Amino acid sequence: MAMNPNLGLDEPTLLIRRRERQSTRQRSETREACVAAISAILWIVSISLAGAQAMKIPRGSTPPQAQAAETSESLSQGKAELQAGTDLTRRGLLQEAIPHLLVAQKAGSAPYAAGVNLGICYLGLRRYKEAIATLDGLRSSGLNSAAVDNLLAQAYLGDGQRTAALHAFEEAMALTPKDEKLYDFVADACTDHHDLAMGLKVAELGLQQLLDSPRLHYERALFLAQLDRLDEARPEFDRAAQLEPGGYIASLALVQKDLYDDRFAEATQRLREVVKAGHRDYRTLSLLGTVLMHVGAAPGDPNFLEAQSALEESVKENPSYSATQIALGKIYIMEDRFGEATEHLEIARRLEPANPSIYASLAHAYRRLGDVGKAHAAQAELARLLADKRSSSVAPAP
Repeated sequence: MAMNPNLGLDEPTLLIRRRERQSTRQRSETREACVAAISAILWIVSISLAGAQAMKIPRGSTPPQAQAAETSESLSQGKAELQAGTDLTRRGLLQEAIPHLLVAQKAGSAPYAAGVNLGICYLGLRRYKEAIATLDGLRSSGLNSAAVDNLLAQAYLGDGQRTAALHAFEEAMALTPKDEKLYDFVADACTDHHDLAMGLKVAELGLQQLLDSPRLHYERALFLAQLDRLDEARPEFDRAAQLEPGGYIASLALVQKDLYDDRFAEATQRLREVVKAGHRDYRTLSLLGTVLMHVGAAPGDPNFLEAQSALEESVKENPSYSATQIALGKIYIMEDRFGEATEHLEIARRLEPANPSIYASLAHAYRRLGDVGKAHAAQAELARLLADKRSSSVAPAP
C-alpha cells in the first residue's frame, strides 16, 4: 500500500532504511499510531550530499547575498529545526516532523534536505498534493535528483495523475538507469495504488537495464499474474528463482507459483521457512495468514492462531495494505468480534472500494451487530459491483 520514501534525510547523508524488504529492522522505533498514518508508500532511497554534488545538485538554494544577511541565530535555529524534523522523520513521527521542517525550510537551512524530508512526510501521510508541491518546488529551484523524481512519481500515483507519474519516473530513470531500487520502489507504489499496467511497464523498463535482476523478474511475474497472464508469469517466477537460488526472492517466487498452481501445502511450508529466516515484512506475513485461512484454519486450531498473529503483525506494520485488512476482518468475524471486524473491513473499503469480497463480510458483520441499515447498504453495493462485473464481461454483439 506500498510506499516508501526516505526516512530522515539529514545534511551529511540520507538514512538508508527499506521498510518492506529489509531483513533486519529497528522495530522498536516504529509506533503503532505512526504506522497507521504511514501508508504502503514509504520508500527508502540512499543519497548523500556528496552524491548530490556529483549530480550537480547544490547544497542550498539561498543566494550568497541572502545568506550573508541572515543572522547566525536564524541559521542556528534553522539547523536545529532541521535536525529535530529529521529525527522525527526517522522515527516515523511524520505529522510531528512537519512543523520543524517548515521552519527549517523557511530559514533556508539545507533546502534540499528539508524539502525532501517534507516530501517524505506528506507522502507518508497521503497528503499527495502537498508532497507534489514541495517536491516540484525542489525541481524548480534546481535541486532535482533521482530521489526527488522517485518520490514525485509516487506522489503523482497517489494523486491519480498517472501520466505525470510516468514522466517523473522516466526522469528518475534517465538519471540513474541502473538503480534497481528505483524500479522496485515505483513498481511497488503501482501495486499499492492498483495500477497494474503501469507497474508492469516499470518492471519491464527496469529489465531492459538490469536483465538479470531477480527482483525485477519477480515483480514482472506478479503483475502478469494479477493481469491474468499466467502463462507468461510462470516462467518469470522460475527465472527469478534461478537467478537467486535459495534466496528470499527465490522463495517468494516459488511461493507465488505454488499458490497460482493450487499447491497450498507447499506454499505454506515455504512461507513458514521464509518468516523463520527473519523476513517478517508485512506482505509475507499477510500472505502467510491468508494462505492459512484459505486451507481451512478455524478458531481453536494452532494454524488459526498462527494466521491471526501474522495478520495482526502485518497490519501494525502497514495498515494501508487492503489484503491484510480484509483477511483480519474475516478472522474477527469467525471469532464473533464483529465490531473489530467492521473497523478493519471499513478501512479495506476505503483502500479498495471496488473489491466485492469486502462487502459480503461487511454485510454479515453489520447484520450480527444489529445494524440493519449498514448491512443492507453493504449488500446493495455488493450487488451493484457484481452486476457491473457481469455487464463488463459480456461480449458485444457482432
